[in-house]
Amino acid sequence: MGEPAAPVFEFDNTFAGELPELAIPWHGAVAPAPALLALNEALAGEMGLNPAVLRTDAGAELLTGSVAQQDAPPLAMAYAGHQFGAYSPRLGDGRALLLGEVIDAEGRRRDIHLKGSGRT
Repeated sequence: MGEPAAPVFEFDNTFAGELPELAIPWHGAVAPAPALLALNEALAGEMGLNPAVLRTDAGAELLTGSVAQQDAPPLAMAYAGHQFGAYSPRLGDGRALLLGEVIDAEGRRRDIHLKGSGRT
């Protein structure tokens, strides 16, 4: 994983502090030469994110999990369920890799996360 990045997003993270048993610090696989191919600018604006910043190399690296923001180490979010006929309280990072939480334009908390954290 690359060096921690200077803040690009204004994260307001609470998940790890409020539910520490449901996540562990984790870094995703580094994406080689990440590039932004499409951007929903309306959604970015709704989430309080700057589209111009998302279009930079630093924005692409953060959105792919290749680097973490200094103030927001990524978390593997646990999930539970039945597997092979038995209940398993912690099935790993298959739920999501949480990059951080933002407060949107309406004051709602939104997660920015990736499905998983690398090759399966």
